[in-house]
Amino acid sequence: MSTFQLTSFTPSKWLPSGHMQTMFGRMMRHKSGIIFQRRRIDTPDGDFIDLDFPEVAGYLPPKDAPIVLLLHGLEGNARRSYACETYHRLARLGIRSIGMNYRSCGGELNRTARFYHSGATDDVLLVLTKLIEWFPNSKRGLIGFSLGANLALKFAGEQGRGGSDWVDTAVAVSPPFDMAKSADLLAHGINQLYVHYFLNSLRPKIKAKAALLEPLADVDKMLAARSFRDFDNAGTAPLNGFRDADDYYEKCSTAQFLPYIQVPTLVLRALDDPLFAPDDVPYDLIEANPYLTAGITPQGGHMGFVEGQPGQFNCWAEQEATRFLAAQLQ
Repeated sequence: MSTFQLTSFTPSKWLPSGHMQTMFGRMMRHKSGIIFQRRRIDTPDGDFIDLDFPEVAGYLPPKDAPIVLLLHGLEGNARRSYACETYHRLARLGIRSIGMNYRSCGGELNRTARFYHSGATDDVLLVLTKLIEWFPNSKRGLIGFSLGANLALKFAGEQGRGGSDWVDTAVAVSPPFDMAKSADLLAHGINQLYVHYFLNSLRPKIKAKAALLEPLADVDKMLAARSFRDFDNAGTAPLNGFRDADDYYEKCSTAQFLPYIQVPTLVLRALDDPLFAPDDVPYDLIEANPYLTAGITPQGGHMGFVEGQPGQFNCWAEQEATRFLAAQLQ
């Protein structure tokens, strides 16, 4: 359905591995030149979600400009460097951005026992409902990174033919397609370092909310978890109505939703992404859906996609993502 042509990705030669692309990509993006305004919305279950409205220096889109909702990654927030890179690029293209902070991710713990997870599209729907109310004359786009990419694809697939009632286009950067395969991959070798990083970020939240969580989940096992599967079995599954980790992975992995997406959607993934198994990419499903445009690259790491030389780096994923959004929204 889309005639959009991706530019080729030429990874920086001195970042030859997926791990190096991943780590350097986190460091080389800049967050300066943005002022954030925050707005809180209440959820039907007595909780709240914080939204960040970035104002990029030198750019002030009109009220009816297209608007893009950004969904961040695991244990991230709407002000991470990849988000700021995206806000900058969208602003230059005349597009307004809004960043969604998941429950517990906006700097203040949420009120309920619920956290966030890879399939929590009900919260995405709630935010989009508010955006339609606030900006009724604006076209809408959706962009997600990592866990947020999972949410973006799942949301678009769930909506199917009615997807265009909510968003006109979507982008997924570094999505998992098979969460069970990813969990198993990350349970071994050097990849366990990524798991330790994320779980170390989650543990203070769990301790702070222990009294709320204990009637519903095994807090001790959550704190002791050394793998995503252990954590999801002890916490994510019981807190969110899944039977166990495998039930969670089965119901929320995005490959199954790809055939039902009916809004122009861009998918960017690197085969050397250290967080995902390279054989989880469902090429047949992607090729069979005319609404999907895919950039599956041999290199790029996890949300890395760094090209260029020192002093002249370029963030290829954000470049292509924002070009695609602009092409669909303007």
